[in-house]
Amino acid sequence: MKDSPFIYGTTVSTHSFTNREEETKKLKKNLLDGINTTLISPRRWGKSSLVEKVILEIRAEENNTKIVLIDLFSVGSENEFLELYAKEVIKSSSSNWQDWMSSGKDFFKKIIPKISIGIDPNTDFNLSFDWKELKQNLDEIINLPETICKKKSIKMIICLDEFQNLALFKDFEIFEKKLRATWQRQKSVTYCLYGSHKHMMAEIFNNPSKPFYRFGDIILLQKIETSKWINFIVDGFKNTGKLIDEETAALIPKTMKNHSWYVQQLSHYTWNLTSKKANREQIEMALKELIQANTPLYQREVQGLSEKQINFLKAIAKGEKQLMGNEVMQRYQLGTPRNISKNNSIFTNSDIIHKINETTEFIDPAFELWFKKQYFNEKYGLDV
Repeated sequence: MKDSPFIYGTTVSTHSFTNREEETKKLKKNLLDGINTTLISPRRWGKSSLVEKVILEIRAEENNTKIVLIDLFSVGSENEFLELYAKEVIKSSSSNWQDWMSSGKDFFKKIIPKISIGIDPNTDFNLSFDWKELKQNLDEIINLPETICKKKSIKMIICLDEFQNLALFKDFEIFEKKLRATWQRQKSVTYCLYGSHKHMMAEIFNNPSKPFYRFGDIILLQKIETSKWINFIVDGFKNTGKLIDEETAALIPKTMKNHSWYVQQLSHYTWNLTSKKANREQIEMALKELIQANTPLYQREVQGLSEKQINFLKAIAKGEKQLMGNEVMQRYQLGTPRNISKNNSIFTNSDIIHKINETTEFIDPAFELWFKKQYFNEKYGLDV
């Protein structure tokens, strides 16, 4: 039995990557042209997969451009960031571990890094600094990529995933100014910054009062069109010896509102239930399986919410637009306009809802289906 052609829960940069031709072309050109670029979209819309695809292409075509990929998800302090940043920059600058070991005297003038290498240099390469020394010479670390590029006559592209996590650091405002001031002067280094919290990323890069305002180009990632998903799903079934017609395939992206993660997940569950040709009944079974698999997560989402917050989400689930209208406020017991405004900010900042064309809606389509079943006893229905 062939492996499923539909992948979720990890990045997708090769055969399971679909569409994004324009975004791929633009991001690749930006990075090769030295234009710093920020990707902003809700979580699970395919930012990391897009970056991986572009980086794979650049690595295959550009021998003189070194790529640095850093995930900041578990980085909790400025010190951790600087050590990880320096370590990955040094590792990416050369494939020779002897070069890494000599980097202390070659690239640092004011700081003496502690470098150690284990049995396998690729996995056991570690770097650390004396914190007092580091605080006094931040510029040397932050400008390390440019220093290496000049000495080696190379270019470097640095991709920082979960960039918004830096905003949680103590005294981030000061550190943020230092990063921007140094990075914007670098001539041989290009940055690609992205993260899973749309609201926080937008606050960092779209707020005129913030240092990273107009740091470079911003790509607002959009959903993949239904027609593109239909072709992708039909081809995925066909290439693995199964069938699904276009009309049936269309039920998947329409039900999941073209949300990349869930289209892949629902397609996978449907494919798994199909022996020869998929039909509507199998998609309905797959949808139930998908929501059951995600139910513990959704239960945690609503745990601890106040009655007014639940009522606010009920109004959103029902498509109400005039949340501060007297009729809507009374029908859903939303409280005062101040309550409504506060709850709107809370759920927007936590990326549970967002506004699209003057309509506020759930970002997570499967959570919306689960919520409607829990609070309105609506069946998990496919979009006809």
